[in-house]
Amino acid sequence: MEKKLRILAAGDLHGNIAQVELLAKKAEEENVDLVILTGDITHFDRSSENLIGPFVKKGKKVFLVPGNHESLETISLLTEIYGIKSLHGAYYILGDIALFGCGGITQRVGPVLTLTEAEVERLLERSHEKIKGSKKKIMVTHEHPAGCIIDRIIPNSGSKSIRKAVDRFQPDLVLCGHIHEAWGIEDRIGKTRIVNVGRDGTILEI
Repeated sequence: MEKKLRILAAGDLHGNIAQVELLAKKAEEENVDLVILTGDITHFDRSSENLIGPFVKKGKKVFLVPGNHESLETISLLTEIYGIKSLHGAYYILGDIALFGCGGITQRVGPVLTLTEAEVERLLERSHEKIKGSKKKIMVTHEHPAGCIIDRIIPNSGSKSIRKAVDRFQPDLVLCGHIHEAWGIEDRIGKTRIVNVGRDGTILEI
């Protein structure tokens, strides 16, 4: 039987060190292969100290994208200090499974990182181009794709470019955050499973 990749995905931590410690403990207890953070790790680009360390101390691989609360410079610093991987306009291949993504938000003014729909489309296209032949694909974003069930909670809050990428690339899984009212909510677009992973973290297998 093929061994599945076990993931702990979480987002919208907003500098909550105590929550990070709980998630790191959960990652260890659930014996996950990797941790994926979907952005808004900091609060207004502050309180970044020790937000990644607890996962690294548990020996977990960590992947992340920025939300609208942290700058690309902060993400770059975190990846350099802790030896982790940003998926913002980038990719990573783990055997038959490939990760790619884009952080930030569109349409609204973010406290730190706002992108245009065109920028999001370009970053997702660029990162997907390198992994398009992979057997399974996970797309990591901060916003959710437009038109999924989360838009019923906060109307017109999704990204049209992320939706376009879902329709074109048909990833197996999209991990997102941003809308706190939608933590834990799941939907499907075609074969793609959409999960707003939430602050408490979601365990997934693929």
